[in-house]
Amino acid sequence: MKINSRNFSILLIATAVMFVILLLPNPETLPVAGQRALAVLAFAVILWITEAVTYPVSAVMIVSLLALFIGLSPTIEDPSVTYGTSEALSMAIGGFSSTAVLLVGGALVLAAAMEITGLHRRIALYILSKVGTQPGRLVMGTILVSFVLALFVPSATARAGTLVPILLGIVAAFGLAKESRLAALLMITAVQSISIWNIGIKTAAAQNMVALGFIKAEYGMDITWGAWFLYAAPWSIIMSVVLYIVMTRLIKPDIPDITKGNSLKKQLDELGKMSSKEKKLIIIALALLILWSTEGLLHPFDSTTIMIVAVAVMLTPIVGIFGWKEVQQKVPWGTLIVFATGISLGTVLLSTEGASWLSANSFEAMGLNSMPLVMMIALLAAFNILIHLGFASATSLASAFIPIVIALAGSMEATNFNAIGLVVIMQFVVSFGFLLPVNAPQSMLAYGTGTFTAKDFLKSGIPLTVIGYLLIIIFSATYWQWIGLL
Repeated sequence: MKINSRNFSILLIATAVMFVILLLPNPETLPVAGQRALAVLAFAVILWITEAVTYPVSAVMIVSLLALFIGLSPTIEDPSVTYGTSEALSMAIGGFSSTAVLLVGGALVLAAAMEITGLHRRIALYILSKVGTQPGRLVMGTILVSFVLALFVPSATARAGTLVPILLGIVAAFGLAKESRLAALLMITAVQSISIWNIGIKTAAAQNMVALGFIKAEYGMDITWGAWFLYAAPWSIIMSVVLYIVMTRLIKPDIPDITKGNSLKKQLDELGKMSSKEKKLIIIALALLILWSTEGLLHPFDSTTIMIVAVAVMLTPIVGIFGWKEVQQKVPWGTLIVFATGISLGTVLLSTEGASWLSANSFEAMGLNSMPLVMMIALLAAFNILIHLGFASATSLASAFIPIVIALAGSMEATNFNAIGLVVIMQFVVSFGFLLPVNAPQSMLAYGTGTFTAKDFLKSGIPLTVIGYLLIIIFSATYWQWIGLL
């Protein structure tokens, strides 16, 4: 991102806010290290919301600040001793040792394999070619493709990058401009469906791994792929039906008959026969899906180990798909840096008691920790949706918000519910991003094509957000309690 006067001014403001918090009188109930961690959090949130610097650059800044400020802070156990910059730096980069980071990294390699072999495009074209060319069928096919790709491609932006050119090709095949209502219908459907299945599938989005990293650090446990699917997939299935109903009624294509389109079959034919690398990748991807979904049931291997073994196989000469030089150019390493730094910041907030103090002086002061569980979830979810309007990255939002939820769960007066379940449900809401294109990278990618307006997107986003929010409350009162998530 280009650094201009606006971005530099925002950077100065973020720095000023950070130092104001650092210089405030230290509350008795807040450790010095916790106050300094909150100051870095404020700095980070301003940069994340405004994107004054790129996310990887913000990650380097955050690590540096944590190493310096926490390093010079007295420890919680013995205030006469400081952490030291070496120990603080270890805390600041602690997220890089999280198994969640390895899972995301491996999944990004899998996404690169899909791109290099072209298998993701073949899958998308095949499904769309089978559903037909009526508007309603195309909407259904777009939702189905987003679900299938979510099983294998962990990046929402990458899935959008696969779908967008295919959908533009469909629109062009019918002799329509990209500003047509058909283009708007398909593009909005694609990115809203991608957001829906970010929630339904554990490995579909990096922000899920952020929450799981915090859960592992705080509670010492992981949630299997199958368990996550059991919790979230019913919600995503219902929301997919809602999306179909909303989109087919909200946007009517501007031509009465588009059955003459044959672009899908033509594009599929142009791909030719499936290559040996594509066949290998199909075998690896299906094996991954089977092993992930049976984790803890048929075998003892965790999701991350399974993913790393799959990467090793893909990189193995002869039996593999590509070499390291080929894949390293396709993996967005900056994403991993941001992801790991987000986990580090959240973990520091928890370990220095900054998150618990913030929770006690915000949510707990409002009486949330003594409210009935479902009402508390309703208020937390509403707050979550509201603050998401200021975030362009769900990963950043998860890094800032989930540690506070964990601290709140730890202070709850009631003990007849699963604290981890509360954290997981709030993570589901973190992935909403239905209202504005700027709230999700995949939406911005599609918005950049000029096929729809922000107003069009908002018209679809309002009912999706309202219904999705109500479903969160209903599931919290029924299904999630029945299956033991709460």
